[in-house]
Amino acid sequence: MSETTTPSDKTAQVRPTSIHAHGLVKKFGDVTVLDEVSMDVEPGQVVALIGPSGAGKSTFLRCINLLERPTSGTITVGDLTIETSTTVSSKQLSDLRRDVGMVFQSFNLFPHMSVLRNVALPQMRVLGRSKDEAESRAMDLLKRVGLAEKADQYPSRCSGGQQQRVAIARALALDPKAMLFDEPTSALDPELGLEVLEVMRELAAEGMTMLVVTHEMHFARDVSDHLVVMADGRIIEEGDPKQIFTDPAQDRTRRFLRAVLDR
Repeated sequence: MSETTTPSDKTAQVRPTSIHAHGLVKKFGDVTVLDEVSMDVEPGQVVALIGPSGAGKSTFLRCINLLERPTSGTITVGDLTIETSTTVSSKQLSDLRRDVGMVFQSFNLFPHMSVLRNVALPQMRVLGRSKDEAESRAMDLLKRVGLAEKADQYPSRCSGGQQQRVAIARALALDPKAMLFDEPTSALDPELGLEVLEVMRELAAEGMTMLVVTHEMHFARDVSDHLVVMADGRIIEEGDPKQIFTDPAQDRTRRFLRAVLDR
């Protein structure tokens, strides 16, 4: 990846925020996917979520920014508190989505727009920035993720790792106070995934609040400040990443780590 630069304009100076989930329950019919899940992510903290498939990790992440509506529970982001079992106003939803950016497994880029336009357009639509301002900010962020030379290309001319870095730049363009990552490297070859992980490491070093669902065990162990292990819709263990990887308290955690680390 080429040398990156950190944007210096005032729109980039965003203070990280906290994320608190209390008693989140999510049911699909008679199936309980999340069972009273509570979690605290402090400003600037990087929290990694790991666990077996079907544990509820991605559902939990989608509930945080209400892409999935929890059945019950409370979500607090900074000064905004949402009681999910009651009506959520459009302003609350807008404020939440403004403060919390999200990067998915799939890139979700507009194939008919250039890379620059993909990063600039959301700023114009959501933040009301002018075309010139949005494109200037977009270029700053493309430089930051090492893709300035791809600004005029279409997504189809970019590798998977490059497309995911564009998706990260697009999320950062809205100046979020926290970022959610849902298995951002799972669709990538290992070498391309390293490009994305490098950007995420840089964000962590800069103090961005991050909640990351990941199967990248090295990232979970070495980059995150706090590790959460989920299984069967619940948190079964959490704490210092190195401690859990070295000596997990729960047998279920031990079996999961043995399975993923011994491959």
